[in-house]
Amino acid sequence: MASRGSRLFLAGAIAVASAAGLHGRWRRYEISESSMEPHLSEGDYVLARRRSGPLGRGEVVIVPHPEVRGFELAKRVVGLPGEVVNLSNGYVHINGIVLAEPWADGPTRPDGEWVLGDSSAFVLGDNRPKSAADSRTLGPIDAATIKWRIVARYWPAAKMEHLTSAASWQRR
Repeated sequence: MASRGSRLFLAGAIAVASAAGLHGRWRRYEISESSMEPHLSEGDYVLARRRSGPLGRGEVVIVPHPEVRGFELAKRVVGLPGEVVNLSNGYVHINGIVLAEPWADGPTRPDGEWVLGDSSAFVLGDNRPKSAADSRTLGPIDAATIKWRIVARYWPAAKMEHLTSAASWQRR
């Protein structure tokens, strides 16, 4: 459960987002499927901030579905531009080193290898067996199309929390 300070921060962030939303810096999303469980569940409402700066490994972003116009996906960044992502024996390897993934639920299959270009990212759902639309099937994502970072879950109230960095997921 979030502390009183965290709840006040989130309440303030939601108020700011409502006002700033008119200026295109914040968006609210409803999670509509289970590919990010256990961290984000169907029915959760999250707040996303317009991305500035480079992507960070472990952060949860909103990715436009490259095959379904107007459909967006919440996914976790695991591979960064210029890296080699290899899926083998249920594990993610980045440039030959197994990636520690405290957020992953289930083995990562099928096996495969992707060499990311200078402007590509590799994204996966946390619930690997239930995540069908991620870089395993869609391929690397053009990093320039990733415009939003999820920064907070504001509903349900009992699960309200600030999620600004990959480190916040690693502390679980």
